[in-house]
Amino acid sequence: MIADPRIIENPAAINTITYKELRELSYMGATVLHEDAIFPVRREGIPINIKNTNSPDDPGTMIVESTSKKPEHIITGIAGKKGFSAVNIEKDMMNSEIGFGRKVLEQFEKQGLSFEHMPSGIDTMTIIVHQHEFVEKEQEVLAGIHRNASPDSIEIEAGLALIAVVGRGMKSVKGTALKIFEALYNSNVNVKMIDQGSSELNIIIGVLEEEFETAFKAIYNAFVK
Repeated sequence: MIADPRIIENPAAINTITYKELRELSYMGATVLHEDAIFPVRREGIPINIKNTNSPDDPGTMIVESTSKKPEHIITGIAGKKGFSAVNIEKDMMNSEIGFGRKVLEQFEKQGLSFEHMPSGIDTMTIIVHQHEFVEKEQEVLAGIHRNASPDSIEIEAGLALIAVVGRGMKSVKGTALKIFEALYNSNVNVKMIDQGSSELNIIIGVLEEEFETAFKAIYNAFVK
């Protein structure tokens, strides 16, 4: 399905999805298939047909390496998770300081923490981490950043949710991001973070946890309804 039926009532089905799209959606919370179960098949380039046990005659969803089929909608799917924190770091002339990013990320590595996303500006850097993993080690990380990178300020914002809008059709359609943010604006949702990879396969939006369901529904309705 395009979206979680626990959030969207009777969401539309996905006819065809690529392994890359599935990987993005699975990582952000879609839990239909475990990655370890499909990796051997993906490696051999074998397509998978997922069927509904209760409706075996339905065509189901094809999972393929690549396809020329145009998706029915601009987006292929939406997925999201709650439970993130943002570590916001500021320092004047950060962009001209060689090794600044390494000094910061090294402190997360020392504490055995991985980061999810890292949007940045010329004088700012934000590290998105899983809140439940970070909370026990946050003071050690902050102290290490202060010692090694000497930032002007560090602020932590907890209670964030991430939503991934995924679709191979997004590459060839102008105004996809505009449509997303217009839908969020019309639903009075404040966007806390934006991140888009160079592949143009997905857009990640950060919102407050209490606005997660509202944002999710707004994006779905903008593209599918």
